[in-house]
Amino acid sequence: MRFAAAVIATAAGLAGCGLNVQSPDLFQVTRIGQGKKLTLLVNDSGTIACNGGKPKSLPDPQLLQARDLATSLNNDAKAKVRLHPGPGSVFSYTVQVQNGTFTFPDTAAVAHKELSQLELFVVQAAADPCGISA
Repeated sequence: MRFAAAVIATAAGLAGCGLNVQSPDLFQVTRIGQGKKLTLLVNDSGTIACNGGKPKSLPDPQLLQARDLATSLNNDAKAKVRLHPGPGSVFSYTVQVQNGTFTFPDTAAVAHKELSQLELFVVQAAADPCGISA
């Protein structure tokens, strides 16, 4: 009986604590090149922080896209992908994910589907929800 009372008391105590569990970041991407530097931090809770600002809600379709991208980008980081700028490169992207950090030029997207998807995500997320013309 004492054990049951202890379990109930512990459960009640934990419920009252309001456990503040934070969702992990999916990735951070920084784009440099023509115009201003752009940094987006995407969190698995469905938020995006634009250029170090307060987190904003990320629409569900963009969150699902970000989760898929995070998986592909983690695979690229784990494989230590190294891509160098070629002729005609305008932007350079630095991606930080759980498995590491890597940099790629915008011209690399031609041969890497996930990088072209990330470039599109950056442009779309910068516009909405960030409200930044990219």
